[in-house]
Amino acid sequence: MHILDDLAWRGLIQDSTGIDALREHIDAGQVTFYIGFDPTAPSLHVGHLMQLVTARRLQQAGLKPLLLVGGATGQIGDPREVGERVMNPPEVVAGWVEKIRAQVSPFVTYDGENGAILVNNLDWTSEMGVVEFLRDVGKHFPVSKMLARDVVKSRLESGISFTEFSYQLLQSNDFFELNRRHGCTLQFGGSDQWGNITAGVDFIRRRSGEHVHAFVSPLVTKADGTKFGKSEGGAVWLDAELTSPYAFYQFWVNTGDADVVRYLKSFSLKSHEELEELERATAEKPAARLAQKALAEELTTLLHGAEETAHVVAASQALFGRGELADLPEATLRAALVEAGLAEFTKPDVTVAEAMKESGVVASLGEARRAAKEGGAYLNNVRVSDPAAVIDPSDLLHGRYGVIRRGKRTVAGFEVIG
Repeated sequence: MHILDDLAWRGLIQDSTGIDALREHIDAGQVTFYIGFDPTAPSLHVGHLMQLVTARRLQQAGLKPLLLVGGATGQIGDPREVGERVMNPPEVVAGWVEKIRAQVSPFVTYDGENGAILVNNLDWTSEMGVVEFLRDVGKHFPVSKMLARDVVKSRLESGISFTEFSYQLLQSNDFFELNRRHGCTLQFGGSDQWGNITAGVDFIRRRSGEHVHAFVSPLVTKADGTKFGKSEGGAVWLDAELTSPYAFYQFWVNTGDADVVRYLKSFSLKSHEELEELERATAEKPAARLAQKALAEELTTLLHGAEETAHVVAASQALFGRGELADLPEATLRAALVEAGLAEFTKPDVTVAEAMKESGVVASLGEARRAAKEGGAYLNNVRVSDPAAVIDPSDLLHGRYGVIRRGKRTVAGFEVIG
């Protein structure tokens, strides 16, 4: 299947400068494309993931990726619908550039004729003086077209600085420079970037006369209209220090049935036949959550590696009595318990009932006693009959953690500190 037909089947093309022309361009020979990410935070989040996976698809189809991290545009920030962005110090942005370059690296390969290249727009933007920028870039942008952009119109009453207003020029110049330096003839991004991207296409035509291409994908949403990419703890980051691999895995496992098939098409690299089989499984056996597990394992492996994913899967099973808790690495166990709920004790003589109450699996000590009497209280997957028993330090995992469970589904943890 042609890469453009695959992208269309997956719902990844919302707008383009011309699919037929782009198809001819791809079929005529190797195409270099770029996707850009601004370092406005120390990490990308799952909202960026679809673009990274799309870059991988394009490379697997023979196109050459340029992954741009905006050391220049990250200091400015694309205008938002509400309020001016806080501009971070250049040294902070420079540190974030390096973090994000490391995050995007696993999604592409760097060997072969179409090996990926990481680029930073600060390399050419910093060389350009104000007069040169206004003369060689600014003169090609009609102000009337810039004012017609939706986000600019929405900010005119409340106010928009010249800095943010000029962001479109910087991004357009990126496309021009990548076209000049690397022969880049295709840019893609999210649909919220359509105005910036087509401005770059038009800028290249005006300045050099060359015809280049672009397409955008729809922004990811949930079926109920709520924002994609949030968990109870906030944004789901790609950086393992901000969102643990376990929490990342759980985010995808908890995908609703109404969303999972669409997310599989958008994010998974599996074949159409594999995805159609998972769609049937979701319809016939939704309780098994086979599609969610497949999506979670694939994306966690892609981002964090197969070994880390194996630890995460083992933890998700062991917490509910289907594996050995003692075999889990400490970092994975702690991340799992933080997600489930982790109580802290500074005293050594903790009873089972106290651990159950403070970790939140029961509401009171009396409820803990009733759970134990009914055979539904577990410490580290071992049934507890005496809730008043003091937990022996030798029973703690890694010398400090305990997993408390009530019945089959309610689980949390505790940590004995000191």
